[in-house]
Amino acid sequence: MSSAVRCAVVGLGMGSGHAKGYLECPDAKLVAVCDLDPKRLEKFKDSVPAGGMYSDHKKMLKEVKPDLVSVALPNFLHAPISIDALKAGAHVLCEKPMAMTVKQAEGMLRVAEKARRKLGINLSYRFTGPARALKDLADTGFLGQAYHAHTRWTRRDGFPGFGGWFGQKKLSGGGPLIDLGVHRIDMAIWLMGSPEPVSVSGSAHYRVGVPRAKKVGKAYDCEDLAAGYIRFKNGASLVFEISWGNHQATREKMGTEVIGTQGALVHRNEGEGYDFVGEYFHEVNGHKLNGRVHSPSGAIANAYVEMVRAVKNDTKPLADGHDGLRIQKILNGLYKSAEIGREVRL
Repeated sequence: MSSAVRCAVVGLGMGSGHAKGYLECPDAKLVAVCDLDPKRLEKFKDSVPAGGMYSDHKKMLKEVKPDLVSVALPNFLHAPISIDALKAGAHVLCEKPMAMTVKQAEGMLRVAEKARRKLGINLSYRFTGPARALKDLADTGFLGQAYHAHTRWTRRDGFPGFGGWFGQKKLSGGGPLIDLGVHRIDMAIWLMGSPEPVSVSGSAHYRVGVPRAKKVGKAYDCEDLAAGYIRFKNGASLVFEISWGNHQATREKMGTEVIGTQGALVHRNEGEGYDFVGEYFHEVNGHKLNGRVHSPSGAIANAYVEMVRAVKNDTKPLADGHDGLRIQKILNGLYKSAEIGREVRL
């Protein structure tokens, strides 16, 4: 594809970042935006061609025929809207989680493959400098055989507003595990070389958010904290802890440690926010060596630039539908395990 990739965005909450990403990408042209809220649409009236603002995604797909569509809607809409876009001939970048169920995720992949369209998933933490540097190091064989990992993203008090779709399972699919855990679990598995998960065992706790929401008369039925264990076909293991609210010293605590036979890699936040560092630990001739990785030279492409490149150059997205399906199986399996109180085979 020689000309600019014609991009559209459905959903301008989280999707406003997608729209701005395409506006800043030299190989992309934002041709349409779609949202039910006129105020959100109004913010992009000068950024799209005349007639490029829609409240009906099907009408947008039919009239504009974009090359690439970002789907950035509440979780329960990811699968149906992505499938509509794929069937209309567009490539898709879908927000995480990929879907609500494994069956939906598999359906998205089938439609994408039948339509010969690319399906990218916005697993956004892959698109940071330290993460890319760590992945490059892992790909050199630095770890040896990766055999265990620990990952966490816990918040001291980070519940979403009670009463909205975010805290209702029928609309979101779950709480912090499906919201935050998707990123940190994916980060660990990605650095481990993407082994195949075979079983999961998890717990989910409902001790803080549900009582709070009930007290103010708002709908909320998601977990506060989820923890568990993932086993892989190659014998490797992964332990995780994810929460929207628990007592801890800092506002946000994020970290992923991957341990191998020859070394270890760590991706974590520094301080209480979203500044990340990458660290490595290994041994040379009996000497213990620790250090920090530095981002690759030049700007690190974000998910939007990477997806545009994949469409333009006919390459595989950095995070595609197969990656999304792998995480979907894990998430759904963990919720099932927490429900029945025992390990679940995937």
